[in-house]
Amino acid sequence: MIADFHFLRPWWLLALLAAPPLIRLIGRRTDMRSRWEGMIAPHLLDHLLIDRGGSHRFRPVHLTAALIAVAAIAAAGPTWERERPPFVEDTAPLAIAIDLTATMYATDVSPTRLERAKLKVQDILDLRKGARTALFAYAGSAHMVLPLTDDAALVRTYLAALSPGIMPVEGKDTAKALRAVEAGLANETVPGTILFLTDGVERKAFAAFEQYRGRNDVIVLAVGTAEGGPVKTAGGGYLTDASGARVRASLDIDALKALQNGANVQVATVTLDDSDVRWIARRIQSAFAQKIAEGQTRWRDAGWWLTIPIALFAALWFRRGWTVRWAGFLLVAGLALAGSKAEAAESRFSDLWFTPDQRGRRAFERGDFQRAAEHFADPAWRGVALYRAGRFQDAIDAFAQEDTAESYYNQGNALMHLDKPKEAVAAYGQALKLRPDWAEAKANLALAERRNKQKEKQEEDEQQEQGADLPPDQVQIDEKGEKGKEGTVQAGEQTADMWMRNIQVSPADLLARKFAIEAKEGAP
Repeated sequence: MIADFHFLRPWWLLALLAAPPLIRLIGRRTDMRSRWEGMIAPHLLDHLLIDRGGSHRFRPVHLTAALIAVAAIAAAGPTWERERPPFVEDTAPLAIAIDLTATMYATDVSPTRLERAKLKVQDILDLRKGARTALFAYAGSAHMVLPLTDDAALVRTYLAALSPGIMPVEGKDTAKALRAVEAGLANETVPGTILFLTDGVERKAFAAFEQYRGRNDVIVLAVGTAEGGPVKTAGGGYLTDASGARVRASLDIDALKALQNGANVQVATVTLDDSDVRWIARRIQSAFAQKIAEGQTRWRDAGWWLTIPIALFAALWFRRGWTVRWAGFLLVAGLALAGSKAEAAESRFSDLWFTPDQRGRRAFERGDFQRAAEHFADPAWRGVALYRAGRFQDAIDAFAQEDTAESYYNQGNALMHLDKPKEAVAAYGQALKLRPDWAEAKANLALAERRNKQKEKQEEDEQQEQGADLPPDQVQIDEKGEKGKEGTVQAGEQTADMWMRNIQVSPADLLARKFAIEAKEGAP
């Protein structure tokens, strides 16, 4: 414990330097002997002084110096132990990477390896209610399906849409999947767990696991048997080789053992009961607790205990006659703060007295919307500040954290600035469902609908003009299929934003298009 003792904010200890000069400056002003010794002979001065011992008694300046010293130590943040957060199993994030290679359709595990893996994921979600889970898919390429979310229903929706058919690149690249998942967890403030659900890890990927030095724990849950089984196809048949014989996929147990022995990876195989799921949940909790013990959390600030003596010292100031002349202290304090930027000093001072929302409101009233957005904790006010700063997409994300009529109305306004009238129509519609008689929302809805019609007509005209010059061998996609009109778009000009606007497609189609675009653009 003694070896771990240190200060979280040691620069506050510089305030200790102010105490001795303060005592000396105030002491010289109140020491009558030092003030008159140059003008009156010493043998006469002893008889003229009424209180000879005045320079040695306890005075308010000593109390003030003690208060400065104790406050400086408290502000410096003395600490000697780490703070362990409660509910460890709920705060540990989990990223699940599902293997979508063709062999995951093998039937040695009923009904197929992939379906069994999906059932295991659902069991994990049930066991970790309220915990955050991310979903990734990989084959020859690796893609994020969902970022960390505590919405289990959303995870289940996209989990059901996963199949080998949506992957744009054949083969298996587990090393690329590991890098993609690690990148997805890079901004997390706490360590998590990466879970691979796969029917095997190729040996060429072993090096990536052996060299992995991330703070997240890695688990591989192998799905399949050593005996193997035939592999189904998407059409309901069975995969065959060049000779027409059925392809059998077996689980390489030796390779999995070699992976566990050569890398810091926990490996297990699926079971018929839920013992594997419970083992994973315990492993997530224990790995997180171990990371906490290794220093992946904050130190406990013990400085607040010193507020008790500070309060006792402050109480003595109510005594009659206990006053201090502050000119000397202010001079010393000014010298101690020399060299620091005024703006930074003001910010640190305001942090002591104002809540984040209060600091955000002060910046907002000064017209500094960028800084106001950084301070606001309230999502509505943060959204307004981002909106005023011109960061409309960030404002939408902030407003979306609340399910109120005002939130949807503000989202609609921001969407109109981004020229997304279709989404704005939906947002205004939601606002009017919650507040039917809102005149402003009705007026904005009419503007959004009119703009949406104009934009749709412009897109149709552009597609028709583009289609006239389109070579016969180009891919044609009906981007406006919901209107029943034919349009042509060159495949190279499609973007992720275009796909996301097409909200009529199924999750599987949406993921297939998203993955294809990411693979073409070289995304991990």
